[in-house]
Amino acid sequence: MLAEFRSFDRPIQLLQINQAGINLGFYMLMPYLAQHLSSGVGMAAWTIGLILGLRNLSQQGLFLIGGTLADRVGHKPLIMLGCGLRTVGFALFGLTTSLPWLIVAAAVTGFAGALFNPAARAYLACAAGERKVTAFAVFNVFYQGGILLGPLVGLALLNAGFTAVCLSAAAIFAVLTVLQGLCLPARRGSAGERPPVLSDWRRAFGDRAFVSFAAAMIASYALSFQMYLALPLEVDRLGGGQAGVMTLYALSALLGIAGQVRLTAWCSARWSRGQAISRGLALMGVAFLPPAAVAHLALPPGWALLPLVACTLLLTVGTLVAFPFEMATIADMAGDRLIGTYYGLYNLLSGVGILAGNLLAGALVDVARSFGAAGLPWALLAVAGLVSAAAVRRLDRRDRLPVAGQLAA
Repeated sequence: MLAEFRSFDRPIQLLQINQAGINLGFYMLMPYLAQHLSSGVGMAAWTIGLILGLRNLSQQGLFLIGGTLADRVGHKPLIMLGCGLRTVGFALFGLTTSLPWLIVAAAVTGFAGALFNPAARAYLACAAGERKVTAFAVFNVFYQGGILLGPLVGLALLNAGFTAVCLSAAAIFAVLTVLQGLCLPARRGSAGERPPVLSDWRRAFGDRAFVSFAAAMIASYALSFQMYLALPLEVDRLGGGQAGVMTLYALSALLGIAGQVRLTAWCSARWSRGQAISRGLALMGVAFLPPAAVAHLALPPGWALLPLVACTLLLTVGTLVAFPFEMATIADMAGDRLIGTYYGLYNLLSGVGILAGNLLAGALVDVARSFGAAGLPWALLAVAGLVSAAAVRRLDRRDRLPVAGQLAA
């Protein structure tokens, strides 16, 4: 991984380090925010849900705006503005207990992600050129590293109080803002006169191959998010507690750090992009078969957690296989002029998939427990992954997905 990292130019290296810092700061704070608002501030559960929901909505719902601005204003200003706004949002979380200001903090924090997320991916894809797949593989290693370290650093800082956690996370984003201002070269998505924004959006929404690909991939995000919903709920039901949940997260992050680059190189040497994505999705679906198979068995406490470990590992490997090829495919579908817009629209559709998947998965868990069909949610999640894999494979066989180096007109 380090050899691949050193092989890239300085801007790409900076973007990859930037992503580790973004996730470090985010996961230092967010896993402990709900507990702080409940026990520290004394808020009702519905109010906490409102604040967390607004943060997610302001990010997922505005991705298209952020991506479009990145194409028109330039990638670097949007990355810097996003990190600067998150500095303000995270500081507010630590400095106020007023509901209106906490709502402002949630909205600012979410909007910040909508600005820097598509802009950073667009910059990386443009700068990497033909090496997009490898660049995103290394990018994901840094991404997973931030997820692994963030909660541990946040937990250590909690001894000094939640305000210390918030201000430390804000300081990380402040440093990232300055670092990118000094070291990241300016880069625009394209030059020359541009058509109206609505024209760009019509092109993105009207790109049938892209929309079909995004629709086929929605299930993958719903499946990935079960690391934060179905799996923790099942660990809790089996008595694994917070330690069991953290173990699953750590296994997933360590596997991503250790295996992403080698796995991507192995897949690149053997499969096309479409094959890699579809097989990664199939593996994500298969991941839910172990808990489905043992759902009706009364296993000893220690053994009962093993199917969830297997699910986590398979789900992570499937994601590692698909992610770099998925990101490169979106960039090649967009071409240089609209790459931020395409990433923004893709993230918006993915957010819809996560919301729908969470509602459906949560409802299925409740229904399954009521009717004694404990294996049903897991089985349906597996089916969703396999159907998604088949849809992507069909697009690939019909030549609806670009091959490496093929750009949209």
